[in-house]
Amino acid sequence: MSVTNEVVASGRTLAPRRAPEVRRLREHTVEVVSDSGEGAQKCSQIFGAVTAKMGNGVWTVEIIPAEIQPPARVPEGASGNRIRIGATAVTNWGDQTNLVVAFNEQVLLARHRLAALAPDATILIEDKWATHEDPDIREQWTRAMQELSGASYRIVPVPMEEQCLTLVDNPRKGKNMFALGMLAWIYDRDLERIHEQIAHTFRRKSEAVYQSSVDLVRLGYDWASEHLDFRVEVPPAPSDRAMVVMNGNEALGMGAIASGMELCAMYPITPATSVSHYLSEVFERFGGVVHQAEDEIAAAGVAIGASYAGKVAFTITSGPGLALKTEFIGLAVMTEIPLVVVDVQRGGPSTGLPTKVEQSDLLAALYAQPGDAPRVVIAPATIEECFHVMVTARRIAEAFRCVVMVLSDANLATGVQPYPRPAIDARWQADPIDLSAIPDGLKPYQWNAETGLSRRVIPGQGGGMHTVTGLSHDEGSKVAYSAGVHAKGMAMRSRKLAVLGSLLTPPTTYGADEGELLIVGWGSTKGAIEEAVDRARAAGLSVAALHLRFLSPMEPGLKEIFSRFRKVATVEINYSDSMGDPYITEDNRRRGQLSWLLRAQTLIDVDCWTRTPGEPLRPGAIVEAIHSLMPQTRAARGDA
Repeated sequence: MSVTNEVVASGRTLAPRRAPEVRRLREHTVEVVSDSGEGAQKCSQIFGAVTAKMGNGVWTVEIIPAEIQPPARVPEGASGNRIRIGATAVTNWGDQTNLVVAFNEQVLLARHRLAALAPDATILIEDKWATHEDPDIREQWTRAMQELSGASYRIVPVPMEEQCLTLVDNPRKGKNMFALGMLAWIYDRDLERIHEQIAHTFRRKSEAVYQSSVDLVRLGYDWASEHLDFRVEVPPAPSDRAMVVMNGNEALGMGAIASGMELCAMYPITPATSVSHYLSEVFERFGGVVHQAEDEIAAAGVAIGASYAGKVAFTITSGPGLALKTEFIGLAVMTEIPLVVVDVQRGGPSTGLPTKVEQSDLLAALYAQPGDAPRVVIAPATIEECFHVMVTARRIAEAFRCVVMVLSDANLATGVQPYPRPAIDARWQADPIDLSAIPDGLKPYQWNAETGLSRRVIPGQGGGMHTVTGLSHDEGSKVAYSAGVHAKGMAMRSRKLAVLGSLLTPPTTYGADEGELLIVGWGSTKGAIEEAVDRARAAGLSVAALHLRFLSPMEPGLKEIFSRFRKVATVEINYSDSMGDPYITEDNRRRGQLSWLLRAQTLIDVDCWTRTPGEPLRPGAIVEAIHSLMPQTRAARGDA
């Protein structure tokens, strides 16, 4: 135990000042945690953005309570960010945190109980609670220190509030900037860049707010330089290429602009809403409109209406909203109106875990529909891909007259990462609406018998008048209930997926082309899976990874790729039954959603390892999963 007795007893003892030890490392992870409303996320976002702009690899993950305003000083209310900093590119949030800035001991307990802290983590904690006038709070502090004493943390008390009161009347509104100043000194961050980022973050605030923030950063910086005895140096490696820094929701919004889409119809829902927040600031400058509808259903209807009129519009939501849009999505499929639907996944079912990540909407995105309603489903794996996927989605939706679902998730939505600035290509934009007259005799659904494709008819085109209906219809869009007409329509709508699939190239494996075990993933787990594979291969295991972006149509060549490995298993953030649990057998086991799909697609016995922890997967946990999925390694380790 290295929690100092002085801290436990009084909470007022500062770390002894000595010449700071500079720890030169290839990577380091820091968390800032507070009660909701104390600004830990703002502090972390500014720190993460500045660190990325200075040339370090960065991946951030928000720590968000399930409630908007949870009670203060409870572990469940912990709010903040984890920032993983690297000398090279960082692709995931890693395993554990090395440094924590905690605004009270209860939010720190939350992270401790989740095993989020490294055994030797350094903790900078607001120390006012140790001597608080309320005896109950003092007792909570004492019990927390006793619980933490089981670990080997180094706890450094920091008089954050006492210091902030020298500049502001309400330290609750300034403590985060003091913490930012401490981090700036510890990691030797450029103060001018921090000032610029503060100005951007608080661009709607007054000059007084900006100046107060800058002063508090300076206060924290100076306090740290006088009292802390360690600094951390993670050497940056600035890229020769122009880089941008943003989170996945901002990337989705920018991608929508770059794609030429001009209407975003939405209803606020976590964690998708910030896409529309971003677009609301900038979309009009590019000719776009954000329409906040009265509900999720109306948002889908508005987007479909805009697309019917000649645009390609998109609607954005999360799981519960996707459920409400179901009927309208079916209408878009039946009428072959191009539509992009973005689902930023969170934990479910029902309202589930509004602020936590999960990959549980895959089967809903594919099949939650009465009748057969084929649609394209794409899942970006990185924040950079969140940008480009919107261009791809619009082009496919328009070219194939179909619905394209984009499956992001809460991990990508709030994570911040630098990536090369996209070189904007005018070809990404939608072509002008074609209002030339329809050739005589051309029908609105004159399907090509080979491809199922047909010319899109825009209202107002000469000779294009027809009735749009969600009922089964013939090529002329006339309602028809005969078996032949209905079957032909279904075949033509489905045929388009096969055509698109024929244009895709087989995915490539990561690590090796053949071996004992192939891990298959999708969405935001790519970075954690590939880091785990690297570690396992370094330990001598014959393992590789494959990451899928197209989930409908499925990418080609999977059966041949799988045949080169003795065992194939998916790693996913959704639920599956565990063998050995009561009543669970091989026959009735419910498997991970991608595993379920791959088994049906390839007829290969694809296993799965899934977890639903309400947080991104950790590479270390996936390494353990790799061991558990390889019988020979289990035997070598003596596992049952």
